[in-house]
Amino acid sequence: MPNRLEPHQIDLNTRVKCSKEHRVFDSGGKFAVLNFKTGVRYGMDEVGTRIWSQLKANRSVREIRDFIVEEYSVESSRCERDLLGLLTELAQNDLVELTHAADRAI
Repeated sequence: MPNRLEPHQIDLNTRVKCSKEHRVFDSGGKFAVLNFKTGVRYGMDEVGTRIWSQLKANRSVREIRDFIVEEYSVESSRCERDLLGLLTELAQNDLVELTHAADRAI
């Protein structure tokens, strides 16, 4: 079983997936995610909603960054910085699970 990472350990090789203890509410194409255990509700804009859709596939931060860069024609370094910030917030609120790519079961 993979070790759980702390939010400060997120890098481009980190795999991120939605926590099991959440529910997503769609409000006109923008998501709000509720953590059942903690009661934390987290609202997302359009880009955050697109990122959340990528988390269902247990993608790496690099894969998510590349997807967003292509879809929104944003500079890679800016996207990476913003993405790491969002994923850190989500991890701190127990809305996502983090593992290193090397820990992923094949």
